[in-house]
Amino acid sequence: MNHNDHVHIAYYFVISFLATSLIILGLVLLLILICKKKQSIDDQSEETVTSAKSCAQVFSLSDIDGATDGFNRRRIIGEGRLGIVYAAIFEKGEIAAVKRIHPSLVLGNIGFGFSRTLSSLSLAQHPNVVPIVGYSEAPGERIIVMEFVGMVCLDFYLHQNPDGASLLDWNHRLKIAAGAARGLQYLHEGVAPNIVHGCVKASNILIDVKFCARVCDYGLSFLAPKERRGLVGYVDDEYWRGGGVCKESDVFGFGVVLLELLSGRGCEEGLLVKWALPLIKEMRFSEFLDPRLVIPHDIMPLVRLAKVASTCVSNSRKSRPSISQVATILNNLEIDST
Repeated sequence: MNHNDHVHIAYYFVISFLATSLIILGLVLLLILICKKKQSIDDQSEETVTSAKSCAQVFSLSDIDGATDGFNRRRIIGEGRLGIVYAAIFEKGEIAAVKRIHPSLVLGNIGFGFSRTLSSLSLAQHPNVVPIVGYSEAPGERIIVMEFVGMVCLDFYLHQNPDGASLLDWNHRLKIAAGAARGLQYLHEGVAPNIVHGCVKASNILIDVKFCARVCDYGLSFLAPKERRGLVGYVDDEYWRGGGVCKESDVFGFGVVLLELLSGRGCEEGLLVKWALPLIKEMRFSEFLDPRLVIPHDIMPLVRLAKVASTCVSNSRKSRPSISQVATILNNLEIDST
């Protein structure tokens, strides 16, 4: 074989190698394009599913204005740290509760993704949670539309109505505690993305005629991150040191609610916790339990409930029980009491 033959063989070898390489490269590029297209389709599909799950209806401000008779004061059914709640009747006869966020909070939260957050919160659907059905957003206005449940808050029963506390016997209070715990457990673990309530307190737990508890005003702490009114005493010390709201701070607030149910006393901006913990530790329940009610013969369920409350409010965030652990104990206590 002469020199020219070797040159031709080498030439054909190089050409064949380059051709094979180009084919392989083309296949790789084609595979990448197919994968990217599939990912794009999957993303769009996921967005469609998420959108379909969202129960939030977008209302115009004129719709809300008409349904509340121009935000008539006679339609007011409640007022809290975030806003005023009106009874609304829409054109087709639907009744809803409309929360109009205070203007000062609206101005301080421009661009915080109100519509996106409300759409996410509307995914929460549970027997112990008040569902969010829609919202309205306009210049200077943020409005939340909730299911109208015709219920009275726990705070009213315990602290505002002189005869209300007597209507809540120990079995009813235990039922309310267990129901509220299940609602919080669902928010923390049963809906995606998980929801931190941010302000667990007696006025955010509604009670129906069958003494079933439903948690409301969840996930709205972004509207009032610096508002102390109505929050002091219901969040832990870590919150004020910059820790912010989290599941553990919700457990603290729930522990305070349990102390209110047991003692009949208000939060008193944290004084309740300082007063109650020594009494629970020293088993001085005759001094601790609500004097408006007769102490039952079997006091052990109340002792157990008090111990749960103390673990919720006395420990640091790291050692605090989860709401799931709390709910399990309260569910068992409710079952045993029936």
